[in-house]
Amino acid sequence: MGNAGGMGVLGPNAGQTVVTRDAEGTAENMRAEIRKVRELTDAPFAVNVPPTQGREDIYTPPMLKVIYEEKVPAVVFVGEPDAAMFAELKEHGVKIIYRSLNPSPANAREAEAAGADIIVATGFDEGGTLPDMTLGTFSIVPLIVDAVDHTPVMAAGGIADHRAYDAAFALGAEGVYCGTAFLMSEESRMAANVKEAVLKANAKDLLLFRTIPAYYRSLPGEQANELVAMDKAGAANEELGRKMGGFANLRIGMIEGDMDKGYVSVGNGISHIHEVKSCAEIIAELTKNYKA
Repeated sequence: MGNAGGMGVLGPNAGQTVVTRDAEGTAENMRAEIRKVRELTDAPFAVNVPPTQGREDIYTPPMLKVIYEEKVPAVVFVGEPDAAMFAELKEHGVKIIYRSLNPSPANAREAEAAGADIIVATGFDEGGTLPDMTLGTFSIVPLIVDAVDHTPVMAAGGIADHRAYDAAFALGAEGVYCGTAFLMSEESRMAANVKEAVLKANAKDLLLFRTIPAYYRSLPGEQANELVAMDKAGAANEELGRKMGGFANLRIGMIEGDMDKGYVSVGNGISHIHEVKSCAEIIAELTKNYKA
């Protein structure tokens, strides 16, 4: 990603091939992935940091220790703003890209006051864990841009071609944060049959259902179809969340390619993806009208 002109982000379980619950092991695996990245590029990169909310957080402290020791230049901090943790990151020279699961003017201003370097405005067009308010990307972006005084804003959700990229900048964003577009890259580990299914689909084919904490969407498949049926029958979010099986079933669907036993979460931007390309080609398409 960095060699192609973007800024890559390592997820909390980057490079892992088996599910693990070991916090120290997860952190040390991240250390190995960070070192692999440095062998491949001199470009800056980030590590995703999603502190556990509402219960003891055993994963973040060892992960931060690795981030500091390896001198990672930036983190994507996911969750509610944490002034103390932001200050700690700043002390170690780490840039903070703040991404709320439920972006609002209030938490954007709070993140700015706490020292965030960039704020991501995520709209309901994204894949993965969806916001609890069904505001599309091009509604939330100007709302967040207008809420902060000086912090640059990145747009996230449904951005997969140069038209969406240009529109994000027209609405005041100074960058874009893309997921689905790069899941469909040649370099992505997403299963080949899933990539083929995405190419044949568009946003109207995606299934939407409630879960923890709010909503998810998926390409059709046995499990996804059952989740939609449970939702329509009035199942509680917690029950739907248990049925989803967490990220283990996401891995089964997207990495292993079993779209019946797992689920496949992608964003509405699939409507604009018509072939699998390299990361460099994707970035060139996104930025084709950009003038530095």
